[in-house]
Amino acid sequence: MTAIEEIDVLILGGGVNGAGTFRDLAEQGLSVVITDKGDFGGGTSSAPSRLIHGGIKYLETGEFGLVAQSTLERNLLLRNAPHAVRPLETVIPIFSWLKGIPAALRTLFGSTTAPRSRGAVLVKLGLVMYDIHGARRRVMPKHKLWSRKRALAELPPLTPKIVAAGTYYDAAVTMPERLVMELVQDGIATGPGAEALNHCTLNKAAGDVIHVTEASGRARAFRPKLVLNAGGPWIDRINATLGLSTKLIGGTKGSHILLDHPDLIAALKGRMIYFEADDGRICLVFDYLGRALVGSTDIRAADPDTVRCEEDEIDYFIQAMRDLLPGLNFSKEQIVYAYSGIRPLPNSEGVAPGLISRDHSAPVIEAEGARTWPVISLVGGKWTTFRGFSEEVSDLVLKRLGRSRQVSTTDLPIGGGRDYPQDVAKWTGEVSAETSAAPARLQVLLDRYGSKARAIAKCEGQRPLRLSDAPDYSLQELGWLIRNEQVVTLEDLVMRRTALAVTGILSAQGLEQAAGVAAAALGWDEARRQAEIEAVRQRLVGRHRLKL
Repeated sequence: MTAIEEIDVLILGGGVNGAGTFRDLAEQGLSVVITDKGDFGGGTSSAPSRLIHGGIKYLETGEFGLVAQSTLERNLLLRNAPHAVRPLETVIPIFSWLKGIPAALRTLFGSTTAPRSRGAVLVKLGLVMYDIHGARRRVMPKHKLWSRKRALAELPPLTPKIVAAGTYYDAAVTMPERLVMELVQDGIATGPGAEALNHCTLNKAAGDVIHVTEASGRARAFRPKLVLNAGGPWIDRINATLGLSTKLIGGTKGSHILLDHPDLIAALKGRMIYFEADDGRICLVFDYLGRALVGSTDIRAADPDTVRCEEDEIDYFIQAMRDLLPGLNFSKEQIVYAYSGIRPLPNSEGVAPGLISRDHSAPVIEAEGARTWPVISLVGGKWTTFRGFSEEVSDLVLKRLGRSRQVSTTDLPIGGGRDYPQDVAKWTGEVSAETSAAPARLQVLLDRYGSKARAIAKCEGQRPLRLSDAPDYSLQELGWLIRNEQVVTLEDLVMRRTALAVTGILSAQGLEQAAGVAAAALGWDEARRQAEIEAVRQRLVGRHRLKL
């Protein structure tokens, strides 16, 4: 019979909101267990636009508090995770001087129709307000307004239909899945009362006990004082497994494509273009790890297990890019990867998808009958605000448990952001002398892993064994990730611990090599190794358009 384990909090769902709350509660000394049916960061948290942003478009819907929180959290992440979050200069092409003001006012006062044609006056007003909201902990320059002449000089392929352009700074996250993993690992490192289980099946709730099965097949039974449902778009399904009937989620689908387009990358010069397509929808394109990332759609969708970027969405993206940048050529043949996810937005019937609030809430279902624990569901939110949301939920948990906050996460570094070198050249020289690693290689590892780069460099030494068609990755590096970051499947390795898949650089030979490293580290036999390769191949080719 499975022994029942008494714990303070059980978190169901290992996306960014669950992982952030796990870290926060672990820092307070609670016994907390986080579980996910797949890998940490493998659901919606792996499918964002890769932006850490204040949400300038939320000014139109009057969500000034959300913009204030988002810009603050953006600024904090730039400080706390400098290896993972970087400033991103952004350009807004402007196609008129005065259009959009009446529509924006209607939206501000509750219209359910998204505004169109935001003119220069409206954009200027929005950027001024954005600068004001982003003043706390500011780390980046304020906005500017470019003339048409300057905009076309800075971005020659841009359509000549523009009348001006606005510029401001937001930020991008290089590997969101890795940041989720680092949050989990920070929580585990805090103390023995924190445990994280990926690839863990939630079986049932029987009375006041919740039964799960680990990836290894081991059965576990927990009696928590409180349950957090951080399942994102799966929240209602998880509640059903717990015996609860809810309709909290009304998500929308966001799809993206990545292009192998050197001319576009060169023209962008590290900037993002944040633009309005012909139908009024907001789109974006920026240089993401050497690929042009284009997004995003906003379509109502219900099944997070089967969501994928469809052909009509791809056609939409390609046409939008042709209209925006007529000086360049665009085709489907340039696509190296495509992905899609469902945003866990609140159930909002009758509201246009683009106007559904990105704010968050934490509704509570109180204990009842044999179920002695309340269930708090983490609804909505956006990637940027995960820390603030986690703090709010943690404070609610602490209050209910009669505990007080011991540690603030406001200035707490994340993962490889701890001990991040202020003088990179000095750090590179010291670690090169210590490990015999080439300085150029150390810079790559530092950009990818932050201060954890030192440990990986020790494994590689002077002669890293390069992965076929992906020479920036080494076999020793993959081995270190497998041994130290809870890798269970080959998919975990190539899709979430690394950027091998999303950048489209993973080849069939490279996949074989990665599977060989995983088999050696995890004790797979040949049948398991082949099964892992085939599972990854089917997913990447069938759902992500990767050419293997």
